[in-house]
Amino acid sequence: MPAYRNYCERMGIGPADVTSPDRIPMVSTLAFKYADLNPPDAATRAGALSFLTSGTTIGSGRRGRHVVARPEIYRASAIAHLRAMMFPAGARTRMLAMHPTAERMPESSLSTMISWCIEEFGNGPALCVADRAGVDSAAAIEFLSRCDRDGAPVCVLGTSAAFAALFDRLSARRIKMRLAAGSRMMDTGGAKGQALPLAPNEIIELAEDRLGLRPSHVINEYGMTELCSQLYDATALNSGLAVPAGDRIKIAPPWMRPAAIDPVTLRRVPDGTPGLLGFIDLANVSSVSAIVTEDLGIVRGREVRVLGRAIAGGTRGCALSIAEFEAAARQATAS
Repeated sequence: MPAYRNYCERMGIGPADVTSPDRIPMVSTLAFKYADLNPPDAATRAGALSFLTSGTTIGSGRRGRHVVARPEIYRASAIAHLRAMMFPAGARTRMLAMHPTAERMPESSLSTMISWCIEEFGNGPALCVADRAGVDSAAAIEFLSRCDRDGAPVCVLGTSAAFAALFDRLSARRIKMRLAAGSRMMDTGGAKGQALPLAPNEIIELAEDRLGLRPSHVINEYGMTELCSQLYDATALNSGLAVPAGDRIKIAPPWMRPAAIDPVTLRRVPDGTPGLLGFIDLANVSSVSAIVTEDLGIVRGREVRVLGRAIAGGTRGCALSIAEFEAAARQATAS
């Protein structure tokens, strides 16, 4: 990865300087929009997958790209943590996808993960009611009603925006269901298209009221295109962790090291101290493994509390890091 190597050199850090994980130079997620962070031949390897980041912060015309040269490792990471956090004890259910699956949106890492989830944990009928044009809430309600009549557990997978549309339609039609025990919902976040975005706790409340889902079975996922591993809410479904009512803590898989990062120095802060969320993800074997995000949070071991998006004006260190990275990327291109 020439751009990352040049970036480390400009930061004055070589292999001999990395005496602990805390010394690994972290790259902002924004860097994927400025440089190629993969080995030169990554995209041409057999089976390689190429994902585009969302068009945020600097506009859709400059979307970043993350090439996963070894998708079997990405799949293994996704499935293993899904099994622990969403489908423990060998659970398998019917599947309703309210986000496009891989064949409908191949450039989306979330679409690929949803397709793998359906393949691995599906049991019986499965339906995708979303495409690039939007979500068919009426078809989703029809599918859920059939699951309700059959007494069959179902897993609903989708974004917060898709669930908002579903709950609006259920409310307008005055429909309430009591889905079978073992039914669950994976909320992947994403409020694009909502005038008043639903918070995760509102999704939990509406899922209980309109679908009869237990709050412990409505789980928010935290992930991004730049990482091959995801974090999930710890609840009574998947964890013995004592979490206060109305609060959610996310759990990272064992092969991911979360950290809170000082936004100015870009150094790790002590556990329990707020900072920018950073991750060392060993599943990122074909790109940069040390990533710092635009989100604020508190970290204790593998437990992460996400506080929200950082204010752009306050992330001076990351802004300087991006400037360094642009220079390194230009140097890599010229050499």
